[in-house]
Amino acid sequence: MKLRNPSWLVAGLLALAASGVSAQAIIQNSQVQLGVEQFGALNVGGGTPSTGDGTTVVGLRSVRTNSDSTSPGCECEGWGVGLRSTGQFGQSNNDVGGVQNLSLVSFSSTATTAVSVVNVLNAAGAPILRVTHDYHPIAGTPYLYEVLVSITNLTGAALISGDLVYRRVMDWDIPTPASESVSIQGVPAALGLSNGSNLYRSDNNGFNPGNPFVFDSFGLKDQNFVNINDDHGALFDFEFEGLLDGATRTFATYYGVAPDKATADLARSLVDGDGSTVDIALYSYGSCFSGSVGAAACDPLLGTPDTFIFGFGSSAGGVLVPPPPPPPPPPPGVPEPGSLALVGLALAGLGWSRLRRSKGV
Repeated sequence: MKLRNPSWLVAGLLALAASGVSAQAIIQNSQVQLGVEQFGALNVGGGTPSTGDGTTVVGLRSVRTNSDSTSPGCECEGWGVGLRSTGQFGQSNNDVGGVQNLSLVSFSSTATTAVSVVNVLNAAGAPILRVTHDYHPIAGTPYLYEVLVSITNLTGAALISGDLVYRRVMDWDIPTPASESVSIQGVPAALGLSNGSNLYRSDNNGFNPGNPFVFDSFGLKDQNFVNINDDHGALFDFEFEGLLDGATRTFATYYGVAPDKATADLARSLVDGDGSTVDIALYSYGSCFSGSVGAAACDPLLGTPDTFIFGFGSSAGGVLVPPPPPPPPPPPGVPEPGSLALVGLALAGLGWSRLRRSKGV
């Protein structure tokens, strides 16, 4: 049974009212639809009634079947970040904890992208961290959206190793509450920075808040598992290397949906467009385990008709790999490739003009 705490809802509403802004977006590519709220979590209203539950709240939804995975029942999806040294944190989660200790810097969107930038505030209301969630499609596969997460240190001092922590948590509900089959894979045997892993905790309890300092287990803490049924979710807690004042730690997360597990597995290898390596080694799958979605029967072993995906750009050791940097600009005085092409065309035209004059044309 899913319970909602009225105080959490009130806290979230007060935070929204205090911001003076109410921004959100429903974005999609050919396969994946996402409802992104202004503070960076999922689940916003304004969609079409979903298959199965009939909710108009869009979380992570399949364009192909119109089945949603995070909005039916409890809108329990969110994130949080904090500093262990002080216990200060910020979080966003519609149904578990609401929005706490965050102020909106900016929110922008197009039909396919959404970017949320927020500050995490201390007790005096001063910003200590800036967090950006940048949602966008990727060229490698239509079954995944990339979400680049960037955390900037605004404390005025360097953060020691292990001080900065980040959480992403979700309750899978596919296509109706408490009727899903869930897997978590890629959890290393040795956790934490001391063992070469950014991941220090995982669990199947998707009802935890975004606050990374609050935790309750559903019994599968730090374990890999496949196809557990009933009412489960996924939680991943990370700790990071030391971060200088003003410096930023960026890593990639992914939300997506594929027609089956085999296609989802392939999508995790096609993030970079090359299927030779697995680019998402740490992940959770969610699918329905009984009944049907529309006319399609549920098969949890195959993951049909939808396998929903959440994962991290990570190595087999649970290390969150930064995305590749953009290519460097050309050296001063060296024209851009487009400029070189224009120069080539101009020279070709000059040569043709001289040839015409030499022939008396």
